[in-house]
Amino acid sequence: MKREKERLIDDYGREIRSLRFSLTKRCNLNCIYCHNEGEGRRGGSVEISAELVIEIARVASAYFDIRRIKFSGGEPLMRDDLVEIVRGMRDFEDDISVTTNGTLLKKYAAELADAGLDRVNVSLDSLKEERYDFITSSRNNLPKVIDGIYSAIDAGLTSLKLNTVLLKGINEDEVVSMIGFVRECNKRGGGEVAILQLIEMIPSFNHEHLQGLRMLNYKADFYEVEAELKSKASAIKTRELQRRRKYFVDGVEVEVVHPIDNTEFCANCSRLRITSEGKIKPCLLRNDNLVPVESVDEKHIVNKLKLAMKYREPFFGKRD
Repeated sequence: MKREKERLIDDYGREIRSLRFSLTKRCNLNCIYCHNEGEGRRGGSVEISAELVIEIARVASAYFDIRRIKFSGGEPLMRDDLVEIVRGMRDFEDDISVTTNGTLLKKYAAELADAGLDRVNVSLDSLKEERYDFITSSRNNLPKVIDGIYSAIDAGLTSLKLNTVLLKGINEDEVVSMIGFVRECNKRGGGEVAILQLIEMIPSFNHEHLQGLRMLNYKADFYEVEAELKSKASAIKTRELQRRRKYFVDGVEVEVVHPIDNTEFCANCSRLRITSEGKIKPCLLRNDNLVPVESVDEKHIVNKLKLAMKYREPFFGKRD
């Protein structure tokens, strides 16, 4: 008789169902709102090895039935071994995805799909080049991102999510045009292959950028955003993950990620993060509870994953 696998459940009853690996702090863009997965922008140059990434994922799958993986960064496509990492865990994962800025996606989309990548999330904060350049502190990258999105659709890396961080006075007037772009993507893919994900900026990590608190001036009113979507939606659903609402507007799915002043965002968290330096990060909004993984030894990883459960607290709480 097959033995039921143990589950990773924290002291608040939240079960871990996915892992999110930040593979690098390196990035070829410098977005004004970036919190770098809560790691900050500074740190050592040592990056988690492909071997350790694959082994953590394998152990989490074998012992705790965690079979959903997401890769982020920095920019994960700057890792030369990303294809190797995806291929190395394909046999024991149900879902593998990457969050990327899209600038390198045209080059790697087909190869990643062949390695077993299921889907991608692409950051797209404006369809206007001048605005995009300002938000990303770069030049001439928007056409590369658009080409990358099309390449991902053509390679079958769907459903593809377009991540738009709404910024007051910069891009908050582009929701309608973003919905139109998603509709174009769906037409290209021959179905509902793309989703628009509107993301609320998290200001608490931005003290190193644009003189810190100035970023608060860019925080959009998400209650107003959702009220507008609600008035236009033909249907509204709620995802279990962080109680995110989905609005269906003119045939396009629009998901809202609203972490600030949203107690359910933490209360329903089912994800465990691993930093680019190989440390388990129990909570996105904290860096004082990291658990280093120092070996690829199976029992060591099991014990570290269990230890991380003791440091998870909802509602932005702090331990004594």
